[in-house]
Amino acid sequence: MPDLLADRKNREFELIDRVLGGHHESFYELISPYEHRVFMTAYDILQVAADAEEVAQEAFLKAFRSLRSFRREAQFSTWLLRITANEARMRLRKRREVSLDSLSPNHEETDYTPILLADWREIPGEALLREETRRLLRESIAALPENYREIITLRDVNGLSTAETAEILGLSQGNAKVRLLRARIMLRDLFIERLRSKTKRRLSREAAP
Repeated sequence: MPDLLADRKNREFELIDRVLGGHHESFYELISPYEHRVFMTAYDILQVAADAEEVAQEAFLKAFRSLRSFRREAQFSTWLLRITANEARMRLRKRREVSLDSLSPNHEETDYTPILLADWREIPGEALLREETRRLLRESIAALPENYREIITLRDVNGLSTAETAEILGLSQGNAKVRLLRARIMLRDLFIERLRSKTKRRLSREAAP
């Protein structure tokens, strides 16, 4: 595995050199393994597919324009996801500014949109056997507060290390670990609550004449 990671990193550096040398078509090969992760990172922050698509495109464009500033001691994927998270946060702040301007006295928050995790693999492994359980898990993640949803997405959904996650979110590793622990506890409680509710509804239907 270490050799595979080293080979991938070396290949990425070769592609970066090609792009910087004028072979711009190599940029797509560089980013193609991360297209889904970039979109899902933006989506998990913004909760709107159209906004996430725009942010993903903006992140790729910014990465292309800033490629010369990429420091090679970092992983390219971490750098790219940091750009994505920052772009998504800026879009979210702009959306909130517009929303605050349009608030009325009777304004109520709308329901959240469940996260569309087509590639969830992390927790819990046994639960992935059932689509309904995956749906409940997606809904539970979507119901997390934004800062907890971000760290769950980066660390557990995208599989980044604690150091990479902390770097993207601008946290110390200690603070990232604390936030991740709280996020996982909250996710567990939300998931159990939804699972119990679903079970009660099913039992109620089965008991009905």
